[in-house]
Amino acid sequence: MLGPTGHSDSYCRDNLPDQALWPDLLLEGFDYPERLNVGVELTDAMVAKGFGDHTALIGNGRRRTYKELSDWTNRLARTLAEDLGVKPGNRVLIRSANNPAMVACWLAATKAGAVVVNTMPMLRAGELGAIVDKAEITHALCDTRLMDEMAGCAKASKFLKTVVGFDGTSNHDAELDRLALEKPVHFDAVPTAQDDVALLGFTSGTTGDPKATMHFHRDLLIIADGYAKEVLQVTPEDVFVGSPPLAFTFGLGGLAIFPLRFGAAATLLETASPPNMIEIIEKFKATVCFTAPTAYRAMLQAMEEGADLSSLRAAVSAGETLPAPVYHDWMEKTGKPMLDGIGATEMLHIFISNRFDDHKAACTGKPVGGYQVRIIDENGDDVPRGEVGKLAVRGPTGCRYLADARQKTYVRDGWNITGDSFMMDADGYLHFAARNDDMIISAGYNIAGPEVEAALLSHPKVSECGVVGAADEARGAIVQAHVVLTEGAVGDAALVKDLQDHVKATIAPYKYPRDIRFIEALPKTATGKIQRFALREDK
Repeated sequence: MLGPTGHSDSYCRDNLPDQALWPDLLLEGFDYPERLNVGVELTDAMVAKGFGDHTALIGNGRRRTYKELSDWTNRLARTLAEDLGVKPGNRVLIRSANNPAMVACWLAATKAGAVVVNTMPMLRAGELGAIVDKAEITHALCDTRLMDEMAGCAKASKFLKTVVGFDGTSNHDAELDRLALEKPVHFDAVPTAQDDVALLGFTSGTTGDPKATMHFHRDLLIIADGYAKEVLQVTPEDVFVGSPPLAFTFGLGGLAIFPLRFGAAATLLETASPPNMIEIIEKFKATVCFTAPTAYRAMLQAMEEGADLSSLRAAVSAGETLPAPVYHDWMEKTGKPMLDGIGATEMLHIFISNRFDDHKAACTGKPVGGYQVRIIDENGDDVPRGEVGKLAVRGPTGCRYLADARQKTYVRDGWNITGDSFMMDADGYLHFAARNDDMIISAGYNIAGPEVEAALLSHPKVSECGVVGAADEARGAIVQAHVVLTEGAVGDAALVKDLQDHVKATIAPYKYPRDIRFIEALPKTATGKIQRFALREDK
């Protein structure tokens, strides 16, 4: 049963799935007051606990203390409420790379009672428009360096009426910053309920139709008070670094929620390449790193060349399968384990993980405290230990899609069916096998094949196409496109580049096909469906 809401805009409450379709929520041990605002808990409450002078955020050439972050976000929150007309429950989109200003905007919008939608800076106007339409977003805060696509989205939208720029470079020289500088540092945050929606996390489904996962204020604290406390054992002395975008729940947890919950510091990189992360680790003696195995490979090579990464005590790997050689090489180089784990946008963050004192190669570990897992067959029955089946999980967080019929597919009999195939061994350790669907996980990014197909099909020389994931040593998998050309088109190297550039210009550039193969016809079933398994077999 939901408690009394703090939202005046009831859109999110109205579009929650029927509670009969929710997963079972195991909330024992996660007790929060009825009124809870996570923006306050991560800023003002931390100052009240004595962390005011501790460094909270590092980025774009400066450090910010918890007191500075509290004051900054209060000014911004007051601006949103008083000048921009943000009402509790309104959806506010934030468009930015990873930087302190993005974190401040997220916290401020949360304090103002808004439901935040963080988005990737690489998204194009059409992709942003699909998100705006799905969530009926009314306000957007955008780094001024990324305004072109945002303006194009707003021009075409019937919902998005207010777009305001902020300065992501620390100069505070944009409209939102100038308005906020005039405000006092005190703000009475909206007394949201612990079960009011605070965040919409968008994830691409296999059809490319965006799905929005709905996360409560309490959920954002649960992942810190569960996984971060139990597995990472975060302390105020920790310094976090990583590559995942804050627009992903994995990145928001690892690079904002986890450090701020425990008085630690987060270093934020707009371009989180392995060399940039190595520089940050050496400069600020970072202790906790979140990134994908591909980046850890680069770090291992850098250590061979003299890089000092000895300050790292926790190397968290997620987003793609952790190869055993990387795990072993890291152990050999550092004497410390690499913590492989798996999460999902629907579950908010990592729910299965290795531990510092319990880890092994080619193993995802055991459930995080509060979570339960089963390995099931097509009928929902448990499969024997040692056999591969579908992963089913339940715990204190779980899937709630925004107005989406796919809720019935993801949640069955109270369990979240994540779309992953796993094996549980005789000792209860979980081993990843494969994805159940056609999602392509490349260097930590989830890419929906049909979305890439749609982009390719918009090119005048493409008649038909099928997109699959192909194994790749460096990235885990790459997007591979099998293309049937229109009559008279020549499938040469020039056309390959033209098609790749076309995809980059149509959707987020990281989704482009790195391997394009020209074929005479696509393999299909009698009903006309593309047989993607046959394309995968085309080595």
